[in-house]
Amino acid sequence: MDDRYSTDVLADGWRTHGHRPVARIEASPDLVVEVAADGFCGAVLGVSSGLVELEDRGGRRRLFPLGPGFLVDGADVVLVQPAAVASRAPQRTASGSFAAPSSRARVARASRIFVEGKHDAELVEKVWGDDLRAEGVVVEYLQGIDLLEAALDAEPPTAQRRYGVLVDHLVQGSKESRIADAIGRGPHGRHVRIVGHPFVDVWQCVTPRAMGIANWPDVPRGIDIKVGTCRALGWAWETPADLARAWQRILGRVRTYRDLEPALLGRVEELIDFVTD
Repeated sequence: MDDRYSTDVLADGWRTHGHRPVARIEASPDLVVEVAADGFCGAVLGVSSGLVELEDRGGRRRLFPLGPGFLVDGADVVLVQPAAVASRAPQRTASGSFAAPSSRARVARASRIFVEGKHDAELVEKVWGDDLRAEGVVVEYLQGIDLLEAALDAEPPTAQRRYGVLVDHLVQGSKESRIADAIGRGPHGRHVRIVGHPFVDVWQCVTPRAMGIANWPDVPRGIDIKVGTCRALGWAWETPADLARAWQRILGRVRTYRDLEPALLGRVEELIDFVTD
């Protein structure tokens, strides 16, 4: 006779009796997963501090805690931290370069790279910082291209002390292009390389895809580009602190060179080559 009271209902395993185990899957790059709670679907970009970053087909990026609550091919899974496996392949920096075996920075060269402002310097540091330290190249900012000639007069460049200069909005007929042309024809031109991107501000060198927007706003002339951008995107803009927070928001979306416009990438690489040749 079947005795329905013959087993101990409090025995080990009673809570999970009849439950199918959920697969544990490493959150490896490019793994496509769905978030069960809201249906967000994206590929794994990376894992940091217990969070997994996903990017969907539209370029939107979101962070989620590792653990249960994900689907892979329609099946429930638990996302876990990838096992730390030493790769035989050379590691790459944020700029896409092969990382040097040693992380120790070399003594700074006499040559320099000048950028126009603090935001430019922070963006270059975030993507090319490892490369620059390995090469011993220092990045300085001028607070405007108008101050470049005075900086060159104060410490003139030579064959052993070359200067590379990155300029915003370097397009035909702009103030920046006229200053660059004049310096190129002047006494310092031989040992100075001035290059630039076409964007009014370095903010726009971050791709819209990385920001999760269709395009950067078209700010009318006469309106400060940073103020106009924040207003169009619905961000606070009234104070310098608001603009500083907006920049940190933008900079935070930059992970690697893939998050930057090609018009900037090529120019920075050109300057690094120039000052290290």
